[in-house]
Amino acid sequence: MLLTEIGHYVAGERTATLSDKTMHHAKRAVIDWFAAMYPGTVINPGPMLREALAEELGHGRSVVFPAGELALTRTAAFLNGSAAHTAEFDDIHRDSAVHPGCATIAAALACAQATGCDGETFLRGVIAGFEVSTRIGLAMTREHYKFWHATATISTFGASAASSLILGLNGDQTAHALATAATMAAGLQQAFRSDAMSKPIHAGHAAEAGVTSAMAAAKGVTGALDVLDGPVGMGAAMSGKADWSKATAGLGRDYNIEIMTFKNHGCCGHTFAAIDGALVLKERHGLTPDQIARIEVGGYRPTVDICDRPDPRTPVDCKFSLQYVVSHALVHGSVRLAAFEAERMSDPAVRALLPLVDLRLDEEIDSRFPGQRAARVAITTRAGDRFEFLQPTRKGDPDMPLSDEELSDKFTELAGSVLDAADAKSLLAALWGLEKRKSLDLPGTTAPAARRASA
Repeated sequence: MLLTEIGHYVAGERTATLSDKTMHHAKRAVIDWFAAMYPGTVINPGPMLREALAEELGHGRSVVFPAGELALTRTAAFLNGSAAHTAEFDDIHRDSAVHPGCATIAAALACAQATGCDGETFLRGVIAGFEVSTRIGLAMTREHYKFWHATATISTFGASAASSLILGLNGDQTAHALATAATMAAGLQQAFRSDAMSKPIHAGHAAEAGVTSAMAAAKGVTGALDVLDGPVGMGAAMSGKADWSKATAGLGRDYNIEIMTFKNHGCCGHTFAAIDGALVLKERHGLTPDQIARIEVGGYRPTVDICDRPDPRTPVDCKFSLQYVVSHALVHGSVRLAAFEAERMSDPAVRALLPLVDLRLDEEIDSRFPGQRAARVAITTRAGDRFEFLQPTRKGDPDMPLSDEELSDKFTELAGSVLDAADAKSLLAALWGLEKRKSLDLPGTTAPAARRASA
């Protein structure tokens, strides 16, 4: 059976020979997760969720950020997974449209801290989770992304696989964990097509569901092993065009964790190519905002369906407004954390550009989605000059990746917005050496009271 094959792959990854390259990319994924997670802990709904679950804190051995409070495994996975998806800086597997890291790494870290496993085992769990979730995402095809948020549904499998490996489940137990995870997978796109706080909770739920499924399977709870490819299973219900051969193609041989996209902008990834293209035109032609008369953007279908928001007013809306993020980039040169502060969102120079942005579907570009994320950007000046640029990919995609140095800089900037400089530096050094660590008690991440309680 499909899930049996996947389950045995996950269990085997605990002792499989992995290349230095694969382990290095796993560390990159973890560093990127911490970079995205820390600012998400101080942006709502993070503080609200910690308050809502306050009675669940102060127990267990897993750490909840940013204060380093202890919590039970599932609670830590939920809260940290939600935080990692809040600031919109978390990773992407381009071809499946899944953000695997937010849930997978949250679940893996919570289980690793609860069990006291070493850094190498933790990284192996992360690798297995990325491989399983990205392939199931590919198998569910583009049809799944019409209504469902793939990070909510598909990342559940990554969290389950990572948790199963770290908790020491065998292949059959892991298959049952994944089967149970499948029937817990949920998350509707409408949750982020409106101005709401539900989207980050998708990642938190996926992380918690993954941990729960593995913990249950460890005690003998069984799942329907045909839940993916059965006649009324996940493929039939949530895709209709699932190709399950993609779920195991290259599994254990070709590692998708080596081709992750790490975000260079703090907003919806469907806007990135347009931002990058606009910045090319700005630099190439020395354009200033007051010179611009019109901005035309041609993009793929999700860019138009999700990000056509001409008059956003809140941080959530602005992160999903192509009009806003392109305008902000043209005025301020980037789209980072400050872009969603009240002063920036009401900046007259940015607001003046919003009505000048014309977003439309480009059929040629759409035909290449999701394997290529491109945008065609044209800027017409008040003097009548028109400049056009086809941005073929996004900065951070595997064909235009962030270097290790750029990734470290991203970590320092984003984690450093919450941690003090010394703690951020110590944590970054520890993360680059994860495979050598005896435990996941990481420097600068645990509150003094929590350290005393766990001693």
